[in-house]
Amino acid sequence: MFERFSRSWELVRASAAVLKSDRHLLVFPLVAGIAALVVTATFVLPMFGLDVLGGVEDDFETSAAFYLWLFAFYVAHYFVMVFFNVALVGAAMIRLDGGEPTLRAGLAIALDRIGPIFGYAVIAATVGIILRALEQRAGFIGRLVVGLVGVAWTVATFLVVPVLVAQRVGPVDAVKRSATLLRRSWGENLIGNAGIGLAFGLLIVLVLAGGGALSVMLLGSGATGGGILLASTTVVLAILLGLVQAALAGIYSAALYRYAVDGEAPQGFDGAMLAEAFQRKV
Repeated sequence: MFERFSRSWELVRASAAVLKSDRHLLVFPLVAGIAALVVTATFVLPMFGLDVLGGVEDDFETSAAFYLWLFAFYVAHYFVMVFFNVALVGAAMIRLDGGEPTLRAGLAIALDRIGPIFGYAVIAATVGIILRALEQRAGFIGRLVVGLVGVAWTVATFLVVPVLVAQRVGPVDAVKRSATLLRRSWGENLIGNAGIGLAFGLLIVLVLAGGGALSVMLLGSGATGGGILLASTTVVLAILLGLVQAALAGIYSAALYRYAVDGEAPQGFDGAMLAEAFQRKV
């Protein structure tokens, strides 16, 4: 187990080196976040404007109309997120192959895969709706089981994006191939992604907590300008950390996929380390 942690950390470090050499890769998660906010506003604000939830919230949230609305929202949300993740991973793979990735090249890859991306968004939205419906109808133990199923789905589909980038397959085959590749890389997949998420999550919490507390102190002492400036800086720093986390996770998935499929270490990654990290199956 210790060796898996060590290899996963080295993979994360190598992924960080790729991001350091191509900082413009941060643009993809930034645009994805903005697009996700636009999608959320597009779906949520009209609901309140029409007072659809007013007085009938409980009934509406179990109605067929709500599930149709939620399904459409899930499809739109997954589509924009996966689209820009495909662009990010596509650009990362160009770098791993020794090329010079550009924003235009990444977007071109995503546009070329727009059909399968939409298909996968529909699949992911369907799974999300089913899990939500089961969770609402299940007891405490049932909700735990549904939660575990959701985690398993997330893990099994982690390599869907690099599969869509590298292989001309449909969304169903992409899910199947991602699950198959998981058997070769499950340790590094889980440890690396959990490590990235935990480390950056902790940093974001510390930044928000520390910056928020200091901002309140400054505002309370009458230093309004300093408090507002510190609060704004704290939010910007937290957003930057989130962008780095998303970009790093995309590069990490590209590196895992490339070696699991080709058996060759991408540029900037230790071939001997990767050879130990994956047990290739016949």
